[in-house]
Amino acid sequence: MAMDELAARPKATESTGAADAAETGAGTESVLDTVLTVAAPDLATYPIAPGYRLNVRSAPRTDSRRVRVLPEGSRVTIHCQTPGESVRGPYGRSSIWDKIGPGEYVSDTYVKTGSDGYVAPRCS
Repeated sequence: MAMDELAARPKATESTGAADAAETGAGTESVLDTVLTVAAPDLATYPIAPGYRLNVRSAPRTDSRRVRVLPEGSRVTIHCQTPGESVRGPYGRSSIWDKIGPGEYVSDTYVKTGSDGYVAPRCS
């Protein structure tokens, strides 16, 4: 599925069975709710390194556009991981980047995953 398609879909929290029932008829669950429930397994969150504000990039390299900055104390959900530019951070040196949202990547060296390797599926 293309990134554009993912970004255009509503988040699971934006659509509830009750809201869908009001739109489609009482007791009717939408197909989108079913798909989102199956496609959105419980994902763990991981803290970013203490004392750091973390740049979120549009691609897995430091010269890509900065999308936003995560404040100190943030936690991230890693949807998948991908190789990218090698970065040195508080948790060592690595070329693993964590995809935390559509078009949003952070260096794994700033995320406390408890591992020097992959902890999530590879991004496709």
